[in-house]
Amino acid sequence: QVQLVESGGELVQTGGSLRLSCAASKRTVSNYDMAWFRQAPGKEREFVAAITWNGGNAYYADSVKGRFTISRDNAKNTVYVQMNSLKPEDTAVYYCAARLWGLGPRDSSQYAYWGQGTQVTVSS
Repeated sequence: QVQLVESGGELVQTGGSLRLSCAASKRTVSNYDMAWFRQAPGKEREFVAAITWNGGNAYYADSVKGRFTISRDNAKNTVYVQMNSLKPEDTAVYYCAARLWGLGPRDSSQYAYWGQGTQVTVSS
């Protein structure tokens, strides 16, 4: 069993930056693919970014490409997403997810483990 805890969400102004962290416990995630998803009020959960177990490949939603960067530190059992040039439309609860293997890194159904989420609010 993998337990994931997100942190770093807060209220920020348009154009600002935040770094979200996802700390894993109970088991190492060094051999897990990791991802970030988000869900805005009244909308479905959507893919944000993903990174393979060894950090060799990263994937981004078009809406965040060039602004967000996903990274991981397997020694700390932690995954990050650096979010720059934030926009009001980035406002959402951000969730961390993990999987041992699967197809389609952008597909939420491929991830078995989820955190509780952290709120990011971008004011205009």
